[in-house]
Amino acid sequence: MPFLVLGGAEFVAFLISFYAGVRLRFAEQPEVIDDFVGPLWPRAVTFALVLIVALVAVGLYQARLREGSSGIILREVAGFALGGVGLALIFYLLPTVFTGRGALGLSLLFAFLASVVLRLFFYRLVDEDTLKKRVLVLGAGERAASITRYRRRVDQRGFSIVGFVHIRGERDRVDPERVIHLEGSLLDYARSREVEEIVVAIDDRRRSFPMDELLDCRMSGIEVIELLTFYEREFGKVRLDLIHPSWLVFTDGYAQGAFREYVKRGFDVVASLILMIPALPIMVVTAVAILLEDGWRQPVFYLQMRTGENGRPFRVIKFRSMVVDAEKGGQAQWATQNDARITRVGAFIRKTRIDELPQIINVLKGDMSFVGPRPERPEFNQQLAANIPYYDERHRVRPGITGWAQLCYPYGASEEDAREKLQYDLYYVKNHSLFLDFVTLLQTVEVVLFGKGAR
Repeated sequence: MPFLVLGGAEFVAFLISFYAGVRLRFAEQPEVIDDFVGPLWPRAVTFALVLIVALVAVGLYQARLREGSSGIILREVAGFALGGVGLALIFYLLPTVFTGRGALGLSLLFAFLASVVLRLFFYRLVDEDTLKKRVLVLGAGERAASITRYRRRVDQRGFSIVGFVHIRGERDRVDPERVIHLEGSLLDYARSREVEEIVVAIDDRRRSFPMDELLDCRMSGIEVIELLTFYEREFGKVRLDLIHPSWLVFTDGYAQGAFREYVKRGFDVVASLILMIPALPIMVVTAVAILLEDGWRQPVFYLQMRTGENGRPFRVIKFRSMVVDAEKGGQAQWATQNDARITRVGAFIRKTRIDELPQIINVLKGDMSFVGPRPERPEFNQQLAANIPYYDERHRVRPGITGWAQLCYPYGASEEDAREKLQYDLYYVKNHSLFLDFVTLLQTVEVVLFGKGAR
């Protein structure tokens, strides 16, 4: 919610910046604006929307953004540069909405300054809990204590913990200073502390569960949610250690349907054809670079079996980034940090994700989607499914070139990494939509620009 407020404030600020830039550019002759520029409001809305999309693409609306002021300003510069390129492209394709270089330059300058000031003010408000949802945790045992492990302020930018309510018969695992021993009713305490939401985190509901008091709170306008749902909303993942089959059965999400499938497939095909235009020259240069390094008789592409939707196998197509005999004896191996098998060209194309570009062909063939869980090798899938609960559920949708787990968690090269990434994959399978795909694609730009998580 705080970042929705920030997005709305910046959108308004960008609209004002556009009007200010145009007015200043034509300050000496304001009467010619209608003749030389035209109606301002559609241009202002286009200007603001493009900048918002650009800032999303460089990760400036992430609740867990960990950079300091200098890092945020660097992202601002990258975002406005990207937005400027986007606006120039729009003006080239639609010259009727062109504003003029001088007016556009002034508008971008005003918008940049407004965004920096707003963010400095915003982060101060968030760090002071002004915009956070006030949350009361019902329970102080092991499940409730899991929340306290997220101690960094960036991990708690959406909520503020009022305290943890002691449950009779439950052994407290939370700092005693944060445990609340109620003397009156739960509703009275929640109202006195202006609690907006109660998170149910009781270890054993069979022994003590205050249903009447929770119902009283819910009917009085205070939200009541389960701990697993809280984690899903705040951290964008489904916690494996908290999950139980009944939650999967009764929770919202995991929707399938022909219309959704047709829309997603149409989006994949159109996006693939559009991306193929700028990607083709990059792919040609990459192929030549691989041949120059390894020899003209060496393969440029690497075909490998992967597991697709509903467990169907397919061959993924990538640029070869390792030496030809990277897996001697045919034994599957995880990629590691500073892997000696990676070539010099391979190190660059893996860092910039250029090695993934040939997978556009897999998308056009229908083996993959642009956004989805990362497709793994069958050998690894068998091992992981045997050791990690619910692992096969990630195959309910098509695998993707990029995905929610790839954005939220660095490159995985072990069983423990696979377990962590599965929590994000389950979130995507549960909540996948065209909007989530669009947001994921935008934030993939951040991964490419800042080289996050590549090996």
